[in-house]
Amino acid sequence: MGSDHVNYRAVVDRSGAIYIPTVGSINVAGVRYSELHDYLQSEFGKTYKNFQLSVNLGRLRSIQVFVVGQARRQGSYTISSLSTLVDALFASGGPSKHGSMRTIQLKRDGKVITTFDLYDLIANGDKTKDAKLASGDVIYIPPMGPQVAMAGSVNTPAIFELKDRTTLGEMIALAGGLASTAAGERVLVERIEDHRIRKADEFDLTEQGLVRELHDGDVIRFLHISPKFENAVTLRGNVAVPGRYPWHQGMHVSDLIPSRAFLVTDQYWNMQNKLAVNAQSTGLGVKQAQLKNDVKRLSSEINWEYADIQRFNAQDLTPSLVVFNLGKAIEGDSEQNLELQPNDVVTIFAQNDIQGPTAERAKFVHLEGELKKAGVYQVLPGETLRQLVNRIGGFTPQAYLFGSEFTRESTRVDQQTRLNQYANNLDQSLARSTAAASFISDATSAEDEKANLAEAKNTVDKVKGLQATGRIVLELKPSAKGVDVLPDLPLEDGDRLLVPFRPATVNVIGAVYNSSAFIYKPEKNVSDYLRLAGGPTKSGDKGREFVIRADGSTVSRQQHSVLISRSFNALRVMPGDTIIVPEKLDRGATLRFLKDFTAILAQVGVGAAGIRAVFP
Repeated sequence: MGSDHVNYRAVVDRSGAIYIPTVGSINVAGVRYSELHDYLQSEFGKTYKNFQLSVNLGRLRSIQVFVVGQARRQGSYTISSLSTLVDALFASGGPSKHGSMRTIQLKRDGKVITTFDLYDLIANGDKTKDAKLASGDVIYIPPMGPQVAMAGSVNTPAIFELKDRTTLGEMIALAGGLASTAAGERVLVERIEDHRIRKADEFDLTEQGLVRELHDGDVIRFLHISPKFENAVTLRGNVAVPGRYPWHQGMHVSDLIPSRAFLVTDQYWNMQNKLAVNAQSTGLGVKQAQLKNDVKRLSSEINWEYADIQRFNAQDLTPSLVVFNLGKAIEGDSEQNLELQPNDVVTIFAQNDIQGPTAERAKFVHLEGELKKAGVYQVLPGETLRQLVNRIGGFTPQAYLFGSEFTRESTRVDQQTRLNQYANNLDQSLARSTAAASFISDATSAEDEKANLAEAKNTVDKVKGLQATGRIVLELKPSAKGVDVLPDLPLEDGDRLLVPFRPATVNVIGAVYNSSAFIYKPEKNVSDYLRLAGGPTKSGDKGREFVIRADGSTVSRQQHSVLISRSFNALRVMPGDTIIVPEKLDRGATLRFLKDFTAILAQVGVGAAGIRAVFP
C-alpha cells in the first residue's frame, strides 16, 4: 500500500470560496484562521479517509471601504477581503450618539445592497443580514430615527430607537423583558401629540395592549409592585435569626417565638466554641490571668420584661406601638401573648438596650484573696457586698480588711474621664508656658527654662499614660475584723473585691534618697520612715508630702495647719501604706501648674502603683 503527498495552493475567490480538485468548492468566508484547520479537516473527511492535513495561510488581499454619515470615526478603511459589514462597523467604532443603529446601509455602485439593524445583532444575536464587503463599498450610517424611553421595572431601562411601527411588546423584548418586581398589569405612557401638547396615557399589559404602536418621544414607565408583604411579620433585635416570618390567621407571639431557646444568638454559641477551641489548643482552658475574666455572660442578656410590636394602621395611616412582657408571652400568658397582625414588627431588646431595674439584671462579682471561698459569684437580687461575703463563708484569719481593694467599672470610667481632663489641662498649660518661653531674651535664662519645660513635658507624658483603677474606699478601720464591718454596699455587675493578707512593709517613694519598702513596725511614724529612706532630697518638696493609705485614702501634710505640722510627722503608719515626697517644682514660674499633681492623681483613683510609675 502506498501513500500520496499532495500540495494544493488555493485562492479565495470573491465569493469567499476555494476550489480543491477531487473535493470541490469549499466556502471559507467568515472562518477564523485558528478554526481553519479543523474546518478543512472536516470538509476533506467527506471525501478522504486516513489522511493528514496541514494548512498555511498566504498573503490576504486587502480592500478599501468607506464609512460615512453618523459614524464615530468616519473615513476610508483598508481591511481584509474576507471582512463583512459588521467587521467594518466595529473597526470604525459604530454609530455615533446621533447615528442610527437600525437602518445602516451598505452601498455598492450607487445601489443599496443591504440595510442592517444592529439591534438584531446586539439584542438577538442575529447576523443573517450581514454582508461580505467588496473594494469601494460605502457604509452609510444615517441620523438616529424616532426614539422612546423605557423606564422603571424593566431589565434594561434605556432610550431605544424605533423602526417600522414598533409595538409595545417588541420594545419590551428589546429591553430584556419586565423585571421581577414589575407590576404586570399596566404601564404609564407620556406622549407628545402633534408636536404641540403632552398627554399621559395608560396601556394594559394584555394581548391588545402589547400590539399598540409606540410614537416618537414616548416615555414608557413600568410600575413596580409594592414592597409590602401581605402575610408576613418581622422579628428583629436581640434574636438568633432576625428576619421576616410567615403570618397566619390567629397567630400570637408564642407562635413566632416558641421558646426562650429560640432567641439564643449565634454570638453565644460562637463564644462558647471559641472557649472550647482555646481549651483544646492550649491544654489548659486558658491562661490563669484570663480565666477569671471569662466567667461572665457570653452574650447580651435578653430583656424578658419588655418587648414591643410596631404596627401600621392601613385605615388612617398612623403608626402605633404595643408593649408586652416577653417572658410571660412565651409562657402563654393570655394577656401578654398578643395576637399578631400582618406586617407587624416585633422587637426583642437586650438588657443594655433599655436599662431596666438593677435588681432584675444578672450580675457577676469577683471575690479574690483572703476569702474562704474566693471565686466569681452571681449576685442574688438586691444582695449587698456584706451579704455576698457572708453567703460564701467570710474571710480567712490572715485577711487584712483595712487594705481591701474594692473596684467598680462605672467608677473607673468616671475617674478616667476626670484623669483625662486633668491631663489635657496640664498639656494646655505646658503649651502656654512653652509659648511664653520663646520671648525670653537672656540666653542663660532661656536654657534653664528649656530644661524646666523638658522636665515638665516628661512628667505630663507619664500622667497622660496613667489608668484609673476604679477603686472605692471602704473606710474600714485598721483593726477591722469579720464580715459585719463591711458596708451594705449594693453590688454592680463586674465589681471586684480583693482582700490581701497583712503586708509586712511600708513604701517610701518620690524625691527621697532611697525609694524602697521598709519593714513595718507599729511604733514607727511618717518621720521615722522618711528617716529610713534618707529623708527628702534637695529637690524634694517637704511641704507637700502625703500618704496613700492601704485602704486607698489620702492624708497630706497640707491637711494639717502650719502650727501642728508636727502631727503629720507623727502620723501613725499602717502596713501597706505608701509615703510620697513629690518633686519641688517651683524652680520656675512655668512649672507651678504641676505643684499639686501628685495629690490630684491620688484623688482620681490612680493609686500608689500609678504614682510610682511617675516616680520610678
